[in-house]
Amino acid sequence: MITNDIAALALLTGEHGVSTPRLSAADAALARHSVRSYRDVAVTEEEIHTLLELTGRAPSAFNLQPWRFVVVRDQNTKDQLRAAAYGQKQVGDAPVVVAMYADMEDTMAHLDEVVHPDLPADKKAGTIAMLKNTFGPMTPEARGVWANAQSNIALGYLLLIAKSEGFDTSPMLGFQADQVKEILGIPATATITALVALGRGADDGFRSHRHSVERIATFR
Repeated sequence: MITNDIAALALLTGEHGVSTPRLSAADAALARHSVRSYRDVAVTEEEIHTLLELTGRAPSAFNLQPWRFVVVRDQNTKDQLRAAAYGQKQVGDAPVVVAMYADMEDTMAHLDEVVHPDLPADKKAGTIAMLKNTFGPMTPEARGVWANAQSNIALGYLLLIAKSEGFDTSPMLGFQADQVKEILGIPATATITALVALGRGADDGFRSHRHSVERIATFR
């Protein structure tokens, strides 16, 4: 049986002397909710690297992995992003803001890095040709929509993994995309999936309700 009794879990003490619970996937799913107030405690580059490495394990069609990240810790840059995000305070207050975007044009330009390196040369060439035939006729906009759908899978991974590692998050879709791209140097053809405030919460936030299985599922 799944339990939400996370208080009994062992605490891990990080580099900054902050004790945070490491949760199982099930407990993280139960415990996670958006948090908009954060403590002034840094998230180290090593911690961020771990989060993104695990997030990168997310599945994607053809294993194209079109997601990209800009990790923002500079306060001036966060303040600029806050203005582009309609003043949402967590953008300026969280120690880290991750701008996640899908870049299918970069993916298509580097298919040799995407296709499994252990494939025989002829099969690798055939796979690259298939991908070019599949996505080449699409408009950049259509490729962007497709890639963003894949990146949303990775977004879910990031939110769950962050909680499992003891961090709180607040994903945001309310922002002016063109401004965010300009501030962060994101390619104009990319599609921004979300801004994610990340850190250690200063409070418990507002725990939202969830539908029951009976409300969202049918069995045949």
